[in-house]
Amino acid sequence: MINTFSLAFLLALALMVALRFWLAWRQTSHVLAHRAAVPDQFAGRIALSAHQKAADYSVARTRFGQLALLVEIAVLLAFTFGSGLQTLHDFWIARLDGMAYGLAMVFSVMFISGAVDLPLALFAQFVIEEKFGFNRMTLKLFLVDLVKQTALGVLIGTPLLLAILWLMAQMGELWWLYAWLFWCAFNLLILFIYPTWIAPLFNKFSPLDDAPLVARINALLQRCGFSTSGLFVMDGSKRSSHGNAYFTGFGKSKRIVFFDTLLKRLQPNELEAVLAHELGHFSHRHVIKRIVLLFVISLAFLAVLGQWMNAPWFFNGLGVSAQNTVLALILFFLVVPVFTFLLTPLMSLLSRRHEFEADRYAAEHSSASDLVKALVKLYQDNAATLTPDPLHSLFYDSHPPAALRIARLI
Repeated sequence: MINTFSLAFLLALALMVALRFWLAWRQTSHVLAHRAAVPDQFAGRIALSAHQKAADYSVARTRFGQLALLVEIAVLLAFTFGSGLQTLHDFWIARLDGMAYGLAMVFSVMFISGAVDLPLALFAQFVIEEKFGFNRMTLKLFLVDLVKQTALGVLIGTPLLLAILWLMAQMGELWWLYAWLFWCAFNLLILFIYPTWIAPLFNKFSPLDDAPLVARINALLQRCGFSTSGLFVMDGSKRSSHGNAYFTGFGKSKRIVFFDTLLKRLQPNELEAVLAHELGHFSHRHVIKRIVLLFVISLAFLAVLGQWMNAPWFFNGLGVSAQNTVLALILFFLVVPVFTFLLTPLMSLLSRRHEFEADRYAAEHSSASDLVKALVKLYQDNAATLTPDPLHSLFYDSHPPAALRIARLI
């Protein structure tokens, strides 16, 4: 049944799709237009062949993103106006009730969505990443990861979902507040146990055994007043040749993790500068700020769901004639990304500001020139385009464009 909400949803969906395709067209056009020459700022630092590889990689990923978007929209419309969700409801309600029905509905939607996404994930890994020399993953490892991720999702998701469904059913009109408090606590627990219990299921973490580098890093940590539970090397090379370094955990469980690919590529002074940048994120409490922002946004979303879950126009407007809390939960999280897409540039802006702040911190506590050298290597090794479309970058990019970022460090 088409109602006012249906029209609002379809209009928002059309706007999102049109905007994403327009931004993708701008990105591919801009990158290809600047493919023939290395930008002056990077002349002598990056070879033309590397610049062209980055351009081709960016275009390939962007075009693949357009295909993935079409599939995403097709699945969304199939679940809503295509009666997919109603069909699932009719199937399970005749066989199950209560919590069992809720679990069956949610996991059915997740399984169908995952099955549709699987060919896309295979193509991205074994065609695009393989073509540009980044893939190190075997099909066996891909499937093992998939099984682990699925099992972990069921293991973690089942108690979370049961608790949310129970709160929705038992806590009255303010269920969304109790659900939010539980969800926040659950996420904080996952953040604490991830470094030692979850991450090792997928990667091997070994203590950093380069004594001079360890001494250099410890000196940096001491200068910055930062403590950690250890320095570790992750075997990222078994899946990809991309390099990275990151912090994980909170309190005494904080770990510093280097991809093995990064250690092979950067010099000790460059690694120190990259680590100083990551320390800048902790010094400015960026992680905590993002978690708080996420919690605030989730509270607002759950409050809205609390208002919509009893409104017939919400269900009918999305092609579902049945009405219950489980369907409300599924429908809400299917359609929310459509209505919140225009917030994307605001989140990107916040992230880029954090990156600039972390760069300034690194320049103050290590060497700005070493950070520039490291960034140039990382841009080259990861085939990150040096010439993104400014509007596309403004809308999506969590990190500032290479030219602008390096210009502020020089």
